[in-house]
Amino acid sequence: MILLTVLFLCIISTYSASVKGHTTGPSLSNDKIYAFSYTAEVYVDRAKASLKKSAGYRISSDVDVNLLWRNPDNDDDQLVKVTIKNVQVENVNERPAAKNIFKGKNTEKIIGKEYLAALQRPMVLELARGKVQNFYSYQNEHAFTQNLKRGLASLFQLQLHSGTSREVDISGKCNTTYQVRQDQVTKIKALDSCEIEKTGFTSHNKILDVSTKATSATIYVLEDSFFKSIKAEENYVFFLNSRRKTNAKIVSKQRLELKSVQGGPGLIAGKHAAGVVKTLDSNYVSMPLVAETVKSECKKCPSLSEHWQSIKEYMHPEKLSKAEAARSFLSFIQNIRKATKEEILQIIKSEKKELLPQIVDAITSAQTPESLEAILEFLDFKDASTSILQERFLYACGFASHPSEMLLKSLTSKFKGDIANEEIRETLVIVMGALIRKLCDREGCKLPAVLEAKKLILNRLEKAKKGDNVKMYLLALKNALLPEAIPLLLKYAESEEGHISNTAATAIQRYDPSFLTNEVKKTMNRIYHQNRKVHEKTVRTTAAAVILNSNPTYMEVKNILLSIGELPLEMNKYMLSMIQDILQFEMPSSKTIRRVLKDMRSHNYERFSKPGSSSAYSGYITRGPDISSTYSLDILYSGSGILRRSNLNIHIFDRNTQLHAGQVVIEAQGLETIIAATPDEGEENLDSFAGMSAILFDVQLRPVTFFQGYGDLMSKMLSATGDPINVVKGLLLLTDYSQEFQLQSGPRASADFQGGLAIDISGGMEFSLWYRESKTNVKNRVAMFISGNTEVDSFFIKTGMETTLEVETTLDFISTVQFSQYPFLVCMQMDRVESPFRHSVTKYESLPSGRRYTARKGTAEPLAGCEYPLHQENSNMCRKVFSTASDSSSSWF
Repeated sequence: MILLTVLFLCIISTYSASVKGHTTGPSLSNDKIYAFSYTAEVYVDRAKASLKKSAGYRISSDVDVNLLWRNPDNDDDQLVKVTIKNVQVENVNERPAAKNIFKGKNTEKIIGKEYLAALQRPMVLELARGKVQNFYSYQNEHAFTQNLKRGLASLFQLQLHSGTSREVDISGKCNTTYQVRQDQVTKIKALDSCEIEKTGFTSHNKILDVSTKATSATIYVLEDSFFKSIKAEENYVFFLNSRRKTNAKIVSKQRLELKSVQGGPGLIAGKHAAGVVKTLDSNYVSMPLVAETVKSECKKCPSLSEHWQSIKEYMHPEKLSKAEAARSFLSFIQNIRKATKEEILQIIKSEKKELLPQIVDAITSAQTPESLEAILEFLDFKDASTSILQERFLYACGFASHPSEMLLKSLTSKFKGDIANEEIRETLVIVMGALIRKLCDREGCKLPAVLEAKKLILNRLEKAKKGDNVKMYLLALKNALLPEAIPLLLKYAESEEGHISNTAATAIQRYDPSFLTNEVKKTMNRIYHQNRKVHEKTVRTTAAAVILNSNPTYMEVKNILLSIGELPLEMNKYMLSMIQDILQFEMPSSKTIRRVLKDMRSHNYERFSKPGSSSAYSGYITRGPDISSTYSLDILYSGSGILRRSNLNIHIFDRNTQLHAGQVVIEAQGLETIIAATPDEGEENLDSFAGMSAILFDVQLRPVTFFQGYGDLMSKMLSATGDPINVVKGLLLLTDYSQEFQLQSGPRASADFQGGLAIDISGGMEFSLWYRESKTNVKNRVAMFISGNTEVDSFFIKTGMETTLEVETTLDFISTVQFSQYPFLVCMQMDRVESPFRHSVTKYESLPSGRRYTARKGTAEPLAGCEYPLHQENSNMCRKVFSTASDSSSSWF
């Protein structure tokens, strides 16, 4: 045993002696200067475009490398001096002299004498086992030149065996994988794993956001234990999720190639690297290899006030449905984000009344601490005369792309204070619900402001006595979608009546099916089948929709189908239409429904042949490789032929998520007394009412009332003009993506994508006793503008690409009902007018002096208008409606 132990120790000693004097990383020869040529290139273009026509630039230089010191006790520990010289800056692609921004300028003029001198001052690297342990440079140098040096220094980091490690370089601390094959080493850096200070934000909903793909690879070729060549390439690709054709890429390339090896200075004696560096130059300081943040200042940019003066003509109310309004809105936001509180207040306090709502939209959408402070100082919630501005502020908060905890905290504080206008108070708490949801979606549910707001809404709902207050807090929960609120919503949906029951039921309908437990489905079944009390048709049909959209069981579907034929006529027709729509559109529950329909007791002519005019229908607006959008229209009538509920929904889907882009619901109740008709079961005691409710981009808005009560109804019928009532009008920030990226070659890159929407949604309801006809009209006028700017800022030059999209369109939904006979005639129409669509791409390069190169390409094409096809029964009915209207218009009586 002792002999084996001695033999083992001898083997270990022999092995240790054999590896002593050999490094595990690149090793330089003593007394030599390695002369390299170095280039760093940047390209900016569309994702699939050839680099030959890209915007960009090239920095080229000579680089001398020599060994200063080697640790006498560890050959792996080396000090290397790296000197950049003969720096040149040029176009990355050949370009005619007239388009060459560098023509007639030497490097000193382009970069600046001071910065060029700093760039060419040597740096010292301490390499240990192939990794950069210390980066020595001069502390007083500009971060821009330091980062260019860091980009070169990071190339010297190499591992000579295959495997994965965490490395620190200019990009931060990153996961790095090495593949070694003889004298060639490939290094793959996972850029999404890099730990580095990041700035920017993304949009709340993924469909409206931007996807990023980043890759980094470096290939080393070794000769005599040192570098013969190094080729590195980084790629950043950006895609607009809603339209992947709108994209951009940034490519950064580095190349270091050995030209010659010459005689050089000898080694410096010393025991420690730090001491040797001080001997070399006492001004050297060890600095982090991770890049410093560089912020360039715009010297010729207009002030906020000057920018506002240039765009204000496009922000007048009558121009808000134009793409130019959305474009101006986005550019105004960008400038507000750079402004101080005082600059913002100066504009908002000095402008005309008609422009203030648009200014409020922009200031609120900027979402900076300064803009929030400014708008809160300007608005006085105790003053009812500014309620329009208060409402625009609140809705802009609700649509915030990346709301802060401070925003929710500020709104909660306002809600606890005095508010002159009760509608503003209602809007405020509804918007608080939307902010709670957005912050929770970003893992902010435990933030103090979120906890306080949730507690306030839930506690006040339980204590509320007035119906209007109950409904207000239910609408807030409809936005917040808190799992803990579901039991409360179930209680109000089942035990209350009218608006309260309906609001609670539609709030439950908005939850993801994963939250709809067996207890939820039991309650919805009791409501639909009226096991405990009689419910209105609107609540019952909502309960049925919840059941059918939450993975229903065989018996749940069977019981619903068996009820068809026993329901009031219009509800019967509506439920049958809903089932047919699920089957036609292949919704998740369609398989279970088909199984149940095989049973003749559930599926027979007598049950499914009852007359009626109510309907439910879904269809596609667009179907594309990136996203698809669908619409659904359902209309429920009372037994007397009067509209009970009209519901238009638009959803947008991609492969992984969906967005409830819009919903407009027009509801009416208690109108039977006007035509001496009998109310339906469960609706005998309902007050006369008509109103509109809307959801816009997943945010429930405050409902609008057309009339409330019989007296109000008769007054407005006699004075009715048919003019539409505005539901929402303003400017919305939809896509809001801004990120900065550190390129390995040294410069800082950024990607900014913003999408703005100028929107005007209005609705109206006309009612004629003389012609026994009612008509509802919902008009959606929108203009959208999207801009994407991908840029590399190297302090002395900016290069980038700007992409823009713009479209204007109008979507009309008209429902006409003639109730002079039964079954009454109903015609639904949904039309989109012809729309202009414009797209442009601009590549640019610019110097601080103002010299600039741009290349622009644009297209314009019309998007054809169309009338969306509904079911055949609706088409047949429309022919009769318009035929009847034509006959009556040609008669004296």
